[in-house]
Amino acid sequence: MLRTPYLAVLATAFLSVVSAVAVAAEPPEGFHAIFNGKDLEGWHGMPHFDPRDLARMPEDMRKKQIEEWTADAKQHWSVENGELVNDGHGAYLVTDRDYTDYELLIDYRTVPKADSGIYLKANPQVQIWDFTEEAKFKLGADKGSGGLWNNSAGAPGKDPAVLADKAFGEWNSFRIRQIGARTSVWLNGKMVVDNAIMENFWDRQKPLFPSGPICLQTHGGEIRWKNIYLREISAEESAKILGERAADGFVSVFNGADLKGWAGAVDNYEVVDGAIRCREGKGGILHTAEEYANFVVRLEFNTPPSGNNGLAIRTDGKGDPAYDAMCELQVLDSEHANYAKLDARQYHGSAYGMVAAERGFLRPAGQWNFQEVTVNGSSIRVELNGNVILNADLAKVTEYMGGRPHPGKDRKTGCFGFAGHGDAVSFRNVSIRRLPD
Repeated sequence: MLRTPYLAVLATAFLSVVSAVAVAAEPPEGFHAIFNGKDLEGWHGMPHFDPRDLARMPEDMRKKQIEEWTADAKQHWSVENGELVNDGHGAYLVTDRDYTDYELLIDYRTVPKADSGIYLKANPQVQIWDFTEEAKFKLGADKGSGGLWNNSAGAPGKDPAVLADKAFGEWNSFRIRQIGARTSVWLNGKMVVDNAIMENFWDRQKPLFPSGPICLQTHGGEIRWKNIYLREISAEESAKILGERAADGFVSVFNGADLKGWAGAVDNYEVVDGAIRCREGKGGILHTAEEYANFVVRLEFNTPPSGNNGLAIRTDGKGDPAYDAMCELQVLDSEHANYAKLDARQYHGSAYGMVAAERGFLRPAGQWNFQEVTVNGSSIRVELNGNVILNADLAKVTEYMGGRPHPGKDRKTGCFGFAGHGDAVSFRNVSIRRLPD
């Protein structure tokens, strides 16, 4: 008489547990699974290998090499109860797809003395290791997992801000947000890396690759992974996140409605949909009424196909800002066919005619880009969509495009502005933070 209710209760409890597991395994809203919980579909093998060397291989050789790496990976990777398991050996596991801006959720569980990590855009790595292994304390193991271990010594993000690892035998959960080269990491709900620039391990003089695969590293001890979900971040959301980072001290210099507070070629610009836009066929310098010495400016810009404009840095509103201001930073749809044969110092983000910026980080024409420019003394730094594309000291420039000097480059103060060249380039969310003189 007592068995039937007991069994019914037990069955109900069992179904509740199963249902809870099923719900927990569902990707959060906006995310999708990049590991299907059954097999290695969507992934291939690859060891610690420079992705540029792989890209340079002839297609048939590259395909054969990936097949060999994948065959090796299958000897060491398996799927058990919806978990991706590695025995601590073999090639790493790499997504077939490349990703640009995204948020990644992933759970892992490992064993004592294991050492692993997650490559982002084919770049090592968000570190995972045994925070109790005293032999590796000198390497930083005692600080815990989640740091960007391959960043340079002392660089932001190299060490996690807090120790957030759980005890061995428990599952740990990462939330990783990648926007350009800016990496944020949460481990078990605690932020351990806050918008740090992830250095390009393969060439530290270059920015992180614009896009690339996610790679799960294997390094001498069993590790298990599950609930691997990804959400791609749009250009609009990326700009919003980048604009909100460390925003204290920034003051808006554009009210979104009119050109109050601006001077110069005001008749050649208009306000359309909350953005300053250069009138088609017009140009000249539209500049702030206030002057700035050292400062950081944040803004968003949008170019039409082949659009051309510029940022006038420390200008007096007169002459040609490329030569008479400290510099003109190019705003250009660089990859348009019209500009295939420019001097390297004429492409987007470059200090026109003086220092070339890195290319490959612009959104397609018609999309909004986020840019931050830091002017400090004679140095100028340009960050585009989370990637540092220019970092130069103009006082050290001795060679100029066409041999034409830039007499204004040593200016110590001036206005900030836009240098129109006849194209309907738009700017919005313009804010400036003064730096100490």
